[in-house]
Amino acid sequence: MIGTVESPGFQRAYKKLIKNNPQLRNRFREKVKVFIDDPHDPSLRTHKLSGRLKNSWAFSITPELRIVFSYRTPEVVLFEDFGTHDEVY
Repeated sequence: MIGTVESPGFQRAYKKLIKNNPQLRNRFREKVKVFIDDPHDPSLRTHKLSGRLKNSWAFSITPELRIVFSYRTPEVVLFEDFGTHDEVY
C-alpha cells in the first residue's frame, strides 16, 4: 500500500478541475484508491516520464486527465500535478 502527499500545485489544479464536477471527483477517488493498492495496475496506464520530468511518473484518471507523481520513498509518493496531457507535460 502506498501513501500519498500532495504538492501545493497539485492541490490548486485539483480544486480547479474538480470544483463543480462531482462525476470527475468520484472517478478521481476510484482511480486513486486503485493507485494506493497497486501503483502499476494496468487500468491506470502508469508510465515513467522523460526529459525535464525524468524523475517523475504519471497515471491516468480519464483518457484526458493525468496525475504526475514522484516517489519520495518506496512507500510514499508526491502528487506533483494534475491536468490534461498538454497542461502537465
